[in-house]
Amino acid sequence: MRFTIYSSRVRFLFFLFLFGGLIFTSCSPQNTLRGVFKKQSPYEKYQASLKAAKLDETALGQQWIAAGEQALQKAVPVSLPFKETGYFPADKPLAASYRFTVKQGQKVAVKVQTQGQQVPQVFIDLFEANPDNAGQPKQVSYADTTAQSLEYEIEEELPHVLRVQPELLRSGQYTVTIETLPQLAFPVQGKDSRAVQSFWGQDRDAGARRHEGIDIFAPRNTPVVAAVEGTVTRVNVTPIGGKVVWLSDAKRQQSLYYAHLDSQLVQPGQRVSIGDTLGLLGNTGNAITTAPHLHFGIYRFGQGAVDPFPYVHHDRTKPASLQADEKKLGNWVRTARSNANLRLAPAASATSLQTLSQYTPLQVLAGSGTWYRVMLPDGQQGYVASSMVETLDKPIQAVKLTREAPLLEASSSGAAPQKNLSADSTVRVLAKQDAYWLVKDPQGTTGWIPAEMAR
Repeated sequence: MRFTIYSSRVRFLFFLFLFGGLIFTSCSPQNTLRGVFKKQSPYEKYQASLKAAKLDETALGQQWIAAGEQALQKAVPVSLPFKETGYFPADKPLAASYRFTVKQGQKVAVKVQTQGQQVPQVFIDLFEANPDNAGQPKQVSYADTTAQSLEYEIEEELPHVLRVQPELLRSGQYTVTIETLPQLAFPVQGKDSRAVQSFWGQDRDAGARRHEGIDIFAPRNTPVVAAVEGTVTRVNVTPIGGKVVWLSDAKRQQSLYYAHLDSQLVQPGQRVSIGDTLGLLGNTGNAITTAPHLHFGIYRFGQGAVDPFPYVHHDRTKPASLQADEKKLGNWVRTARSNANLRLAPAASATSLQTLSQYTPLQVLAGSGTWYRVMLPDGQQGYVASSMVETLDKPIQAVKLTREAPLLEASSSGAAPQKNLSADSTVRVLAKQDAYWLVKDPQGTTGWIPAEMAR
């Protein structure tokens, strides 16, 4: 049951906006001059075009702008990797948003897939928490209009928010996938992070110092390779590191340290590409009594040593696919029994926002694993277990109205009536909340009535 109701004026303005060239207002002299100083994201350009077309003066236009702003303040906390499939209705502007933390050294990879009869343009924007102003997160990346994906290297271990929002008056199904990737290539040829056997921060010299790197074990003379494109700055021998190579990563303002090599195959000043051989793995220096391995370290300019594991670890865990019924996406359902918990995130351990009574109406917006992200009639969103909801196919009961009642488009006193139901009309009740019931009249029209008129 998907409602698509909007005024003829909004529809007229929208098609004028699409086909009358108003979307290209960014080419005006004023906007061109502004663009010299600030590059606008596709989202910002679209929002400016809405204002130029005066669509921001319509109720739907205002709702679209508000949905984007609210999404940044009410993002769902998720753990990565994460995957969610949802539905954007045309009649009610919505934006999906997710909050997560990614470690320094990782990059976040986002992919959005859409489908539908008229696939909407979807805006994908990534924001970083602003420690000085929580209400104004900083935009750090966005997908361009020709792609539905982005990758962004995390500079600081701060909360990030991903916002996904479609253009106005277009509906469609979407799937968003958020994963992490390492920023650097793995420094030992043919190996991955499973070869790491000694980690950052472990005690060395009976606790006198800490391990400022990771140890990657492999057979002697395994090629040790450049994890980045850069310049070799030092090739020397030290008592602790043995035969070492230092590689400057100017792009990320850091140096990579390769130690305990059996042999060095590069010279200072040499430019290398990712995968070029720097030397062969060994156990020189203070590793002479251990099995051959590479000590790999990262030293940030102005910061010192940092944990290199997130920079090279590729988490191959796959996000849970949707296991709940996909047919419910975008439709109204109801709680199948009492004591259904509306939770902040798709997990049984997530904070409970409220306990829902039986037959509470819910609109399914998205699904992740065995959870649905739903919206209550008052606009509150949260997650419920898919096992706790049912379709509206079977009415709860049939009731006779006590007096004439309007059949409303929404569950609020200001909602527009679709028709008036006469006294003594019998309606089938599909879902219940305190003040309004979702019903179907004898002609098959679905809408809301004040609960007091059916009691």
